[in-house]
Amino acid sequence: MSASQERSLPTAERAVPDLDLARRLVREQFPQWAELSLRTVEPQGWDNRTFRLGSDLSVRIPSAPGYDAQVEKEHRWLPVLAEMLPLPIPKPVAKGAPGPLFDGPWSVYGWHPGQTLNRAGAGEADLAAVAVGLGEFLTALRAAPARDAPQPGTHNGSRGAEFTVYADEAIPALAGLAPAMREVGERCVRRATESSWTDAPVWLHGDIAPGNLLLSEGRLSAVIDFGCAAVGDPACDLVAAWTTFDRETRPLFVRAAGLDQDTWHRAQGWAAWKAAITLAGVDSTPEARSLAEQTLAELAENFAQEA
Repeated sequence: MSASQERSLPTAERAVPDLDLARRLVREQFPQWAELSLRTVEPQGWDNRTFRLGSDLSVRIPSAPGYDAQVEKEHRWLPVLAEMLPLPIPKPVAKGAPGPLFDGPWSVYGWHPGQTLNRAGAGEADLAAVAVGLGEFLTALRAAPARDAPQPGTHNGSRGAEFTVYADEAIPALAGLAPAMREVGERCVRRATESSWTDAPVWLHGDIAPGNLLLSEGRLSAVIDFGCAAVGDPACDLVAAWTTFDRETRPLFVRAAGLDQDTWHRAQGWAAWKAAITLAGVDSTPEARSLAEQTLAELAENFAQEA
């Protein structure tokens, strides 16, 4: 998640975890790894700071107390989900405890090799293969047992909840955009509020973004960062149709991911909301703004195809 985009997670004051803190925490709680190299992972996420520990491990530290609940959730559920999924996901190795150096929990994970999709150069990613692989991954994720799994809430920014949770924020954010972009966004948001997920809650990742998709030889090789995972309406996971894929590869993702037309309409609302608050955010990066504008352009193209 980016700094400009998340509204629902609490962000009480906490010094941003840095490399020095990560090194001291490892030395204090896991001395067996104290001599391993440690370096900052770039680019960093918003809700956690990640550091590579040696060649096979990573350290992940929540950036604010509101994200602490994600630690226990991931340690509880990622091993369960890993057995059900066709691609690797983060593997918890050890859980750090709150203490004098840091007032919350933190984690050590296995390290997944690969390049994130957003860092792949032109022609390095086989987007057709990624589209099919991601759709199949999300289909398998939805089929995982959901009994006693976490419901949407503050721990995941309400991903998987009714889209109306975000609709009231999307419309004001769209108001400041150019007329063409505003019209597309408002149409997406209005249509997204016309339906709800009526089946039993299913697992969702909650943050299917190019920075959370790892590639090997151009193909999807792992999906990372399950901090926003929960069970509920999976529509938010489908935004990749417009944030990641184009007119040639989008149909491949749609077919592989399945689901009904109403769910795809809600997904368009999620995509429009994300683009709108990114463009309205004062701290959005140029890269994030460019992606948001491209997302709205892809949504506009979808509507043109429907006409």
